Amino acid sequence: MKGIQRLDRHDERGDVPGWVMITVMSAGLVALLAAAAGPQLQSMLTQALSAVGG
Repeated sequence: MKGIQRLDRHDERGDVPGWVMITVMSAGLVALLAAAAGPQLQSMLTQALSAVGG
């Protein structure tokens, strides 16, 4: 069809999509928090479970 022009979408190949960046940054933040606060959280959980369990 010669009379119809094709609508070209913006080609984003090579760009990191926003959801990928957010996912990677969130995973990094969770890993950082787990490394920093992991022992304290584990201690709190152990104390809470021992208090409930008797």
